Amino acid sequence: MKNYIKHHPWSIIEEGFVPEYNQISESIFSLGNGMFGQRANFEEQYSGESLQGNYVAGVYYPDKTRVGWWKNGYPEYFAKVLNAANWIGIHISFEDEALDLATCEVEHFRRELNMKEGWLKREFTAKMPSGKRVKVEATRICSMARTKVGALSYQVTPLNFSGVARIVPFVDFDVINADSNYDEKFWNEQHRKASHDFSYVVASTKKTDFWVATGMKFNISGGFSMESAQEFEREKYVEVAVTGRVEEGKPLTIEKYAANISSMYFAKTQLVEVCEKEVLEAAQVGFDKLLLEHKEAWAAKWQMSDIVIDGDVSAQQGIRFNIFQLNQTYTGEDERLNIGPKGFTGEKYGGSTYWDTEAYCLAFYLATSDKQVARNLVLYRYKHLQKAIENAQKLGFTNGAALYPMVTMNGEECHNEWEITFEEIHRNGAIAYAIYDYINYHGDEDYLIDYGLEVLIAISRFWAQRVHWSKQKGQYVMHGVTGPNEYENNVNNNWYTSKIALWTLQYTLEGLQKYKGTTQLNELFQKLNFKEAETEKWQHILDNMYLGYDEKRGVFLQQDGFLDKELMPVSDIPAGQRPINQNWSWDRILRSCFIKQADTLQGIYLFEDEFDLETIERNFDFYEPMTVHESSLSPCVHAILASKLGRKEKAYEMYLRTARLDLDDYNNDTEDGCHTTSMAGTWMAFAKGFAGMRVRNGELYFSPYLPDHWDGYSFKIKFRERNLTIKATKGHVTIMNESADDLGIYLFDKKYELAGNGKIDAPMN
Repeated sequence: MKNYIKHHPWSIIEEGFVPEYNQISESIFSLGNGMFGQRANFEEQYSGESLQGNYVAGVYYPDKTRVGWWKNGYPEYFAKVLNAANWIGIHISFEDEALDLATCEVEHFRRELNMKEGWLKREFTAKMPSGKRVKVEATRICSMARTKVGALSYQVTPLNFSGVARIVPFVDFDVINADSNYDEKFWNEQHRKASHDFSYVVASTKKTDFWVATGMKFNISGGFSMESAQEFEREKYVEVAVTGRVEEGKPLTIEKYAANISSMYFAKTQLVEVCEKEVLEAAQVGFDKLLLEHKEAWAAKWQMSDIVIDGDVSAQQGIRFNIFQLNQTYTGEDERLNIGPKGFTGEKYGGSTYWDTEAYCLAFYLATSDKQVARNLVLYRYKHLQKAIENAQKLGFTNGAALYPMVTMNGEECHNEWEITFEEIHRNGAIAYAIYDYINYHGDEDYLIDYGLEVLIAISRFWAQRVHWSKQKGQYVMHGVTGPNEYENNVNNNWYTSKIALWTLQYTLEGLQKYKGTTQLNELFQKLNFKEAETEKWQHILDNMYLGYDEKRGVFLQQDGFLDKELMPVSDIPAGQRPINQNWSWDRILRSCFIKQADTLQGIYLFEDEFDLETIERNFDFYEPMTVHESSLSPCVHAILASKLGRKEKAYEMYLRTARLDLDDYNNDTEDGCHTTSMAGTWMAFAKGFAGMRVRNGELYFSPYLPDHWDGYSFKIKFRERNLTIKATKGHVTIMNESADDLGIYLFDKKYELAGNGKIDAPMN
């Protein structure tokens, strides 16, 4: 675990330059605006270790699947979000000596990500090998107000010399992905132009044929006497090299404006025109005004999504960092887009959509955004239903059964690990549950008949074919699966997978009953060739499904044979062997009892109202000590359950782990990118854990408490067109309805009728 980020309620601050941490910082200090994102790479040349990254929403490449041998039904490719053009670059040299922090003596270095206003600032003083000393101040934004535009201001001051400087702003599309097979490049140039007025490169992806135009304009002001400017082009690269004199102690400022325009939104023939318009308008407005617009847009974001924690700067910084990254990753305007596990901060996992969206991210957007944002997330899966049916067909399923992909960009499965692709089928259940979650939260009942039931029927058809009857048990069983705990592969009767399959069947049957005899349902039955006998089979499965249970311990069995393992707590693992996924062989991990993330407890979290506290407690006390939390998705679920059980210290430990997972690099992997989807789990740990927020049968419940060393907290949510503010202090809770409509709310299981523009004041239990 690293501890080099300074604690601050609104900023992420790094003081001092440690090259070994640079790629971690490049992830942490990333910027984005929903349409593109930029890692915190340096503008000037840097010859040290770096992961260059600019990512454009929706643009991907179907890379070769890397497997030892092929299996029927195996995905044909692994989709990757692509590193796109470097738009921030400005190479700077003095008397032909390049400014490069890898070769300089760095005398002072400070990097700040201001989350409240959405800007990144870097300041440093460096002595070059020749002895020349320079001071740099650079500020950068990915505009939230103009989401096609990025801009930066780069000020350089010669401290102990005067002489000739060469300043080279450029756009470079000659890039690769860090995980490219054999260093393959994925972009072909279409055309380019270098000009002092406007320079650009248009490139297209191989195979998928996405086109992106990236353009730039710059100006230089202050202590700089220009002598010449030379335009230069080569394949996939344009620059304008400006040469002039600089004077000791006199700062010069370079302002650079850029835009990324993709064929996702504009005709290929329009890309340059749109790009030029956006860049020139941004340059006309100027950096200061762009920054002001950007700050105002972020203020509007924070108005609804901020969480205030009094008395704990570490916890406050952590949750704001997570909310900041979520807000700059997904804005919800386009139902074709989704949330990759790394967002715009890195390339690991391919940048594709996982079950993370439905199981973890949806809750945040349900509560902090307009209804359409969450609706677009569930519509995303409806739009991919036919592909999910085709995915199931490749594996031998019939009759319209759907298996949603573990990883996707366009609805096709594109995961490159077979045991997850074929076996981790619980993702189907998460997608079904998201339909329920959305409808239950927003009360959008029409969604079920308009879209939801069609998806639920297809998923239920899959579950009905995926189970089989065991003569020995006299029950249905489900073999050959991998649960959320990926440190177990190809197991039989994973409790969570079987449980969420049963829930899906039950929820689908309830939906069919609700609309029975209606014209819409009859038309849906015709469309799907649905027969009543299918529901009889589903009910038989519901009545006769095997779910493992250990009578002696009173716990649900994660899967068959789990109790045959050598059971021991994580505390028995020597500290130098953690994380085990970086120190143990895969064989050893699979044979161990250690759990990557909440598995059985994931089901208890989702369906907690089915279990009494004693049952939840027995399962928590059995499984949590064996959980290594080496999935970023794990701590939040444990924080919520620990809160429900009154385990304040454990809840806080798990909350802090999810809140500061990337800031403190808990799992030694932040350099690959931040764990963006798990960041929504931080919000869940707070709202569902500390605030005890639940929605039951369309009604809102709270049972808040304070960690012992907190003085208070407050946050806002949107619920069924109402805006609510919840405040908790030591011994007191206030809930305010900021909308005109009345609303009934349960606080500590007592119902209050909260008038429009009214509030509840109550003692803390």
